[in-house]
Amino acid sequence: MNTESLNSGNVYSILSQTQRLRVSDGEIKPVLDGCSNALHLLVLIWSQLGDFDNLEYAWWLHREKSKLEAKGITIRAVGIGDYHSGIKFCEYTGFPQEWLFVDTIADIHRKLKLYRGLNINFPLLSTSQKAWLNLMLMCAGIGSPGTLREVFRGYKGDRQAPQLIADEEVISGTPLPPLKGSFFQAAVGTGFQRPFELATLRLRNMTEVLSNWNTYVPDSSYLTQRGATFLFDSQGKLIYEHRDLLAAALRYRGILGFAENKSNPLSFLSL
Repeated sequence: MNTESLNSGNVYSILSQTQRLRVSDGEIKPVLDGCSNALHLLVLIWSQLGDFDNLEYAWWLHREKSKLEAKGITIRAVGIGDYHSGIKFCEYTGFPQEWLFVDTIADIHRKLKLYRGLNINFPLLSTSQKAWLNLMLMCAGIGSPGTLREVFRGYKGDRQAPQLIADEEVISGTPLPPLKGSFFQAAVGTGFQRPFELATLRLRNMTEVLSNWNTYVPDSSYLTQRGATFLFDSQGKLIYEHRDLLAAALRYRGILGFAENKSNPLSFLSL
């Protein structure tokens, strides 16, 4: 992506001056603490930590952990939530606590001018109720084009995407009985994202969040806020970014739009 067209030259400056609560020790620290010698720095500005996008993003990072380490990529993330949200998120996803910072009021999102999501002002409703209604509309594709198409991809499969569930892996933690990965192999084959495979992982994420909603989302005011991905070189130069709002085209990606390449979200890192 051509980052120059997005007028993002000051992103690193903003990030380097930002301090937030670090989940690993509960202390207020610079979000780029320990990143001065990074060969490549990947900074993730996440939405609510209970957002399915972030759980899915963290799943991909965990899956490709060894490749990320081999390429010398340092990772930092800032998500909307509090200390308890961060702890719960890391416990579930395996995302390292020392990499995660929390922002209770989405202040860094405002500074970076990230897409707030649909923001219809419904009269007589509280801030939380408005956020919920706007979120439901976004889930239906309003102010969030591409969301329904991405949901359907999870059900129909994707031959351009890798296999997501190993044959011997057992998926539990959903309303369904435990499901072994070989079930998908018996049905349609192996070596690619099979029908219902991604939907199964998303169902597990949904079950986890809804079962622990107040922990993951301590303040529902920011339910519609979207995030961004920034990749910097060793000199702090922005070499890649992905936002939910493309300024040049005024095109919204919205929910489940956390990656340019839906089939392989980390392909921009050439893993």
